[in-house]
Amino acid sequence: MAGVELLQVCLLALIGLAAGCAAGSAFIALLIVLDLIPRLVQITRAYRRTAFFESAIVAGAMYWIVADFNNWQFWLPPFALLVPAVFQGVFVGMLAAALTEVLNVLPILAKRLKLKHQLLSLLVVMVLGKVVGSLVEWLWL
Repeated sequence: MAGVELLQVCLLALIGLAAGCAAGSAFIALLIVLDLIPRLVQITRAYRRTAFFESAIVAGAMYWIVADFNNWQFWLPPFALLVPAVFQGVFVGMLAAALTEVLNVLPILAKRLKLKHQLLSLLVVMVLGKVVGSLVEWLWL
């Protein structure tokens, strides 16, 4: 019976390693395709700190991997969660904006819906929809 259990553990380890490689590769491909780091450096005009941005992303990924594997839990009051929530929202928003920019979604959408002159209104409505949806998810669900 020990041989079967060892085979199961080895198979699970192989599957876990393959899944981790696939997820990591997809994340890196997304960062490369979206040009997220160079875009951040360009927006912040921190050209000499490119390595800092790259290191921050790697350190953040490694930290959360360790936190997930060790099942770390933090018992913080709700108001203390505001800061990490803001940073997570900024990250998701930047990622969505970068994806939208790369795919030229807004100009194509405005052209097809014949809303070229209302592009700013379209953008505001999309942002407000995202904010309202996030608040509904966060406060009610």
